[in-house]
Amino acid sequence: MEGGVVKHRGMITISLMLATVMQALDTTIANVALPHMQGALSATQEQATWILTSYIVASAIMTAPTGILASRFGRKRLFLVAIIGFTITSALCGLAQNLSEIVLFRALQGVFGASLIPISQAVLLDIYPKERHGQAMALWGVGVMLGPILGPTLGGYLTEYFSWRWVFYINLPVGIAAAMGVMAFLVETEKSKARRFDFLGFGLLSVAIASLQLFLDRGQLQDWFSSTEIIIEATVSGLCFYLFLVHILTTSKHPFLEPGIFLDRNYAASLVLIFCFGVLILANMALLPPYLQSLMGYPVLTAGLVMAPRGMGTMLSMIVVGKLIGKVDGRLLILFGLSMIAISLYEMSGFTGDMPLWPIIKTGVIQGFGMGFVFIPLSTLAFTTLPASYRNEGTSVMSLMRNVGSSVGISIVMTLLSRNTQISHADLSANLVPFGNAGVILKQVGEAMAGFTDAPIFGMLNAEVTKQAVTISYLDDFRFMMWLVVLVLVPLTLMLKGQKRAELEKIEEETPEELYAAAE
Repeated sequence: MEGGVVKHRGMITISLMLATVMQALDTTIANVALPHMQGALSATQEQATWILTSYIVASAIMTAPTGILASRFGRKRLFLVAIIGFTITSALCGLAQNLSEIVLFRALQGVFGASLIPISQAVLLDIYPKERHGQAMALWGVGVMLGPILGPTLGGYLTEYFSWRWVFYINLPVGIAAAMGVMAFLVETEKSKARRFDFLGFGLLSVAIASLQLFLDRGQLQDWFSSTEIIIEATVSGLCFYLFLVHILTTSKHPFLEPGIFLDRNYAASLVLIFCFGVLILANMALLPPYLQSLMGYPVLTAGLVMAPRGMGTMLSMIVVGKLIGKVDGRLLILFGLSMIAISLYEMSGFTGDMPLWPIIKTGVIQGFGMGFVFIPLSTLAFTTLPASYRNEGTSVMSLMRNVGSSVGISIVMTLLSRNTQISHADLSANLVPFGNAGVILKQVGEAMAGFTDAPIFGMLNAEVTKQAVTISYLDDFRFMMWLVVLVLVPLTLMLKGQKRAELEKIEEETPEELYAAAE
C-alpha cells in the first residue's frame, strides 16, 4: 500500500484526523470542568481527581499493546472498535449520575481511546509515500498538538454556556463521522496469527505503568516518600519495569515488544526526545490556566481564550514545516523549534501578576510555533529508518513515551510549585517581622488610614506575601522548563540526518541490526 496510489486517500485522512482530534481533546478538555463535576456529583477534591486519573491510567496501559493487537486482529477492525467504543463511553460519561459511574466510564474511555493516535499515525505513514511523510506527519500533528492546546478553551466555553456534560457529548458527532469514514474508505491490513500475545509481558508492563501513574498523581498529595503508599507504588513500578525488561530481552520467545525496534538509532533517540517533549507540552498547559485565573484574576473562559493563540502558532508552524521537511535537515528544524520554546519560556520567567495580555499572547504564539517545528520533524525522523514491519509497535511506544512524559512533567512542576511556594513565603516573610522597617511602615499607614489593629494588617500582609511567593514559584517552574529544553539538545545530537529519497527505498529490505550497524 505504501508508495502506491491509495484510493480515497483524502477521505481516509479526514476520518483519521477526526478520531485523532477527538482523542487528543479529551486529554485536557475535562480539566476546566472538574470543579463543576465535583459539585454536581457530590465529590471531594481528591475524589474528583480520579475522573482524570482513571482515564490517564487506562489509556497509558492500553497504548502499549496497540501494535500487537493491530497485527493480530487487523488495523481497520481495531481502529473501528476503538472509535465506536470511545464514542459510546463519551456518551455514558455525559449521562453519569454519580462518581462511581463517571470514573468507570472514563476508564473505559481511556481503554478505547488509547489506540486512536498510534493507529492513525501508522495508517498515515502507510498511505503516503516516504517522500511525503513529512507532510503526512504535519497533518497528523495538527490533531495531536491542537487537541491539548485548545481543550481548555473549548472545555471552558462548553461548561460556561451549556453544562459540563457537553464536554463529553461533543465527541458524539465527531465519533460518528470518523467511524463512518473509516468503515467506508479504510482497507483492512493482513492479520498475523504467528505472533502470540505475551500475557506475562503485558501484565508486568501494565502494573508498572499503573503504579507509576498512581505514584505521580498522588505523590504530592501524600508528601511523596514520607508516605507508605507512595513507597509501595514506586517499588512495585520499578520492580515490574525491571522484570518486564528481563522478560522481553532474555526469557520470551514471543516478547510483548520486539527488542529490535530499539536498535534503530533514530527511533531510540526519538523516544528520549518525545518523552522530554511530553514533559514540556502538558506541564506548561497545567501551569498556565491556574496562573491566569488565580494570580491575574481572569475567569475560566477568558483564560482559555488567552491561551488559544498558542494553537494558531502551532498551526502556522506545521504549514511551514510540511513544506520544509525533506528539503532541510530535520535536526536543524528541531533545533530551531527548541530554540523558540526556550526563548518563550525565558520570557515567561519574567511574568508579573499585573501585566497586560500581550506578553502572554506573544509567548504563547512563539511557543506554539516552536512546538510544531519539534513535533513534526521528530515524528518523521523517528520512522525514517525503522522498517515498516515495526510501524504499529513503533507508533504505540512513541505515544506511550509521550504520555508518560506528560504525567512526569505535570508531577514535577506541581511539586516544585508547592515546595518553592513554601520556601519563597518563608524568605519574603523574614523581611516583614513586626519590628522590621517594612512591617512598621505598613502598620503605621494602615492605622492612620483606617485604624487597623495588628491582626488585620498582618493578615493582609500575609495574603500579599503568599501571592508573591506563588508568583515566584510559577516563574521558577518556567525557568526549570527552559533549562530542560537545553538538556534536550543532548539526545538530538545522537540522531542521524534524514535519508535521501533513493536511500529511503532500501529501508524496507533492511533489518534493524543492519541499520544499527550502518548508523555506527
